[in-house]
Amino acid sequence: MASPADLRYTRTHEWVRRDGDVVTIGITDHAQNELGDITYLELPDVGAAVAPNEPFGIVESVKAASDVYAPIEGEVIERNEEAVESPDLINSSPYDRAWLVKLRVADPSQIDQLMNPAEYDAFAEATGH
Repeated sequence: MASPADLRYTRTHEWVRRDGDVVTIGITDHAQNELGDITYLELPDVGAAVAPNEPFGIVESVKAASDVYAPIEGEVIERNEEAVESPDLINSSPYDRAWLVKLRVADPSQIDQLMNPAEYDAFAEATGH
């Protein structure tokens, strides 16, 4: 599956969708496929500050537990309670219903440092993810 064209991506397999000074973050289809059936999701509370390349959540599957990393700096303004209650949504809808958090960012230009879809797809293929 080609990665959606309207998103940016990280080397730790998160995606970012920008809407003004708010970004939505989730994990990629490649990541959920590698993890297998997701059974648990832990996310930060609204108001929490996140820093680039620092873990802000945990995704657990039948195979492994993995940290979810913040691609950019910001404050959590919303978290996806539906995904917390039904973590398997990440397997079935990684780019739509299973977004993880929304951040208000001080510097939206940070997004420009992330990979575009073609770069991410090539990276994921090369690393076996």
